[in-house]
Formats: sequence, structure tokens, C-alpha cells
Amino acid sequence: MARTRVLITVATYPLPSRRYDELVCTAGILENGQWIRIYPVPLSFLTGLRKDGKIESFKYNWIELDLEKRANSNDFRPESHSPTYYDFRDIILHGKVGTENNWAERKRLCTSNVYTNMKMLLSHSRDPQNTSLATFKPTEILDFYIKEEENREWKDEWKELRKQGDLFEQDRDPEIVIPKLPYKFYYRFRDDEGTESRLMIEDWEIGALYWNCLRSTEGNEPEALKLVRDKYERSFLNEKDIYLFLGTTNEWHRRRAKNPFVIIGVFYPKKSQQDTLF
Repeated sequence: MARTRVLITVATYPLPSRRYDELVCTAGILENGQWIRIYPVPLSFLTGLRKDGKIESFKYNWIELDLEKRANSNDFRPESHSPTYYDFRDIILHGKVGTENNWAERKRLCTSNVYTNMKMLLSHSRDPQNTSLATFKPTEILDFYIKEEENREWKDEWKELRKQGDLFEQDRDPEIVIPKLPYKFYYRFRDDEGTESRLMIEDWEIGALYWNCLRSTEGNEPEALKLVRDKYERSFLNEKDIYLFLGTTNEWHRRRAKNPFVIIGVFYPKKSQQDTLF
């Protein structure tokens, strides 16, 4: 692909990595409206941009960089591309798309191709198309569901790998920077044929919200979860026009799971005046 401009719309919750520090799967929209996935993106790069004051939030920024489809990659998904330079030395930031006029420009860019039918999306996720990223408009969101994790800490193997440190950054703290989320969050929704789906929400935003709520409630998990629910259930469903950014996991897409998608982002402009009349 060489030089590419991408509007970043998705950043997933960081995961430990065998080769890097914590990794964030990012995805976005090209200028022609097509989806693209950028992986790997080290967490340290994103936090570094924020620390240096170059961005407030990575999402909805236009970036420009060199991307390529690596021949030795085990990621077969057509939208997946890797940065040519893993230190992002070539990245150019072109500014953020704001929320003016009820997200008008964001909506123009992010909703040019919207699925409303899960059966159609799943058919497109199979050979030969192998679609792995999509904007989905549910007909009705039925429920916001929270499930506690059985294991509230990262696997021991990830901790041991992290303690080995990064050979190129020996001065880094070898401990895992981002704690594992102790809860999983889901939306249950219907499509335009009435088919129900329940998909996990894996974006960074809901993880950050949980930790912020936990701090504001002085470590009270039930109260923190109530605040998370209040936003994703009451506020979003009553006040927002919800679209879901969906993406497959490489493992379950490769295995041809019945539904390999998870929710990698929630797009939530306000409901229009007309929407609120019904």
C-alpha cells in the first residue's frame, strides 16, 4: 500500500505480547471509505504521543504512514496491514475530526458502508471475501451485559515474558503496564431480520471507563460497574444513535467460528430531533 492516510476509529484494550510491549490493535477508515487494520501498534507509542502533547486521544485522528502486507504474516484477513517501521518514525499527524454538527464529518466517513443484517455480514466474512471489519447498525440493542472474569490476572506465561523485558529498551519497567480487565462487557442486539447476537465489547474506551469509575468510587467495584452500565445502557441507548464497529479475531476467523466478530468500538452521535419523537 505504501504511503497511506487513515482515520483511526478503533483502538482495542491492550494485550501482552511475546515480541513487543503491550500491543493495541488499531483500525480505521481510508479516504475511500474502506476499513483497514494496523497491527502491531505498541502501547508505548500511543502513550508517548499523548505524553508529548501531540494528541489528546488517538481516535478520530488522520494519520499518514507507510503500510505493507507482509508475506510472512499469519494474518490472512485482507484488511490487516503492518507498519513498515515499527517505531513509527515516518508517521505524520494530520489533525482530528471533531464532533461539530452532531458528528457530521465523522458520520460521513464512518457510515458510508453500513451492515444491518448479521447473516449478510457473516456470509461476507467467509471465503473468498473474508471481510473482517465492518460498521454495523443494530435495529435494537436489547441489553448490556457484564460478566466477571474467572482469572482476574494475566496468565503467568505473559507475566514471565514481560519480566524478561525488551532487549531494545533495557531501562523500561519490566512489569505489565496495563492491568487485565476483571470483567467482560457485552451488547445483545437484534438485526433487521430480528436475529439476536451477543458480542463482547473489546475497545479501549470501555476499559478506560471502568478504571476511571473504579478510581472515582475509591475501589468500589459494584459502584464502578453501575457507572459503566449507566453510560453504555441508560445514556447510550436513550440518547445516542448507536453504530457498532465490528472486527474478527484472527484465531476465530481462521477457525471459521460461527460468529468470529467482537465489538471493537461504539460510535455514538446524539439521536436526531426526529429520532427522539418516536
